Amino acid sequence: MPRLRAALIALLEELPGRDTGLGASELWMLDLVADGATGPQFLSSELNRERGVFDFREAELMPDRLAYCPSPVLAGFPAEIEGPDDLKARQERLLHSRLSLTDFGREVSDRELDFSRYNPIHRWWAGTELTNDRLWRWDTESRTLVAP
Repeated sequence: MPRLRAALIALLEELPGRDTGLGASELWMLDLVADGATGPQFLSSELNRERGVFDFREAELMPDRLAYCPSPVLAGFPAEIEGPDDLKARQERLLHSRLSLTDFGREVSDRELDFSRYNPIHRWWAGTELTNDRLWRWDTESRTLVAP
């Protein structure tokens, strides 16, 4: 299993980072937006192609978590998200929205602020429920898992 180590590290990198509270794919997405990529559909396909950790649907939903929260790091979506069954509205949003970093987003992208200190975290990672109270983190520099 020659690629097992790389796959495991890629999975661990998706845990919230020790300094930013965001996973590697989320930070990579912020970096793309900071470099001028604004289309949500482009970001999702680049994320899927480059990182390969999430399927296209999961990658497509990632900007929602970054934009629809108390302290968003991304701006440019409509104020309200469409219903889950409104596929036409979702497709329009993905095709026509132009995303940008908020001021807070720039500070998180620059690794100056921690997203999880300003926003609730509730997601699943490899069968583990991550919340602000139980937020396992990954330290990229030392490649170590950091307990809550």
